[in-house]
Amino acid sequence: MIGALIGKVFEKEENKIYLNVNGVIYELIVSLNTLSNAKDGLYYISEVIKESEYTLYGFLDKKEKEFFESLVRINGVGPKSAIAICSTFSIEEFSEIVKRGDIDTLKKVPGIGIKSAKRILVEFEAKESEDVDKLKAKKALLALGFKKDEVNRALSEVSGSVEEMIKEGLKNLSKGVL
Repeated sequence: MIGALIGKVFEKEENKIYLNVNGVIYELIVSLNTLSNAKDGLYYISEVIKESEYTLYGFLDKKEKEFFESLVRINGVGPKSAIAICSTFSIEEFSEIVKRGDIDTLKKVPGIGIKSAKRILVEFEAKESEDVDKLKAKKALLALGFKKDEVNRALSEVSGSVEEMIKEGLKNLSKGVL
């Protein structure tokens, strides 16, 4: 798995840059933000591997890469839609759109219709709150003296409220489900 590449920008196109890494040219699909700020150096990579396709998505900012990957995990959002969202909104702007439930603004993204916009808003908001709750549960179990890797395994298949996750995590830890 490629996590990042360091190289020199060889060429730029509409939504791509070609990165020369020690004589090997990599084609990276990029957001408009990354394209407009493209420079020689480090690019964080998200690989998308399909049956007939292997695509590298490149990002100057690790947070934008994580944002892209969280969008792709939403049911019905592919990498092309995710990169279009990254090109249209900053992470902060998108968070505000989610908080407001602003379907009309999200529909401005090429390829996003009303059904997709609704699904994205609902699933992204649920994912965001689930991640926050899981983080709180992890912190609580770590504060009780459990090791980080044990806590991660104990909570890997757990969901629900913070309290429910802590209870299930404690059960898993006490049973040795690690």
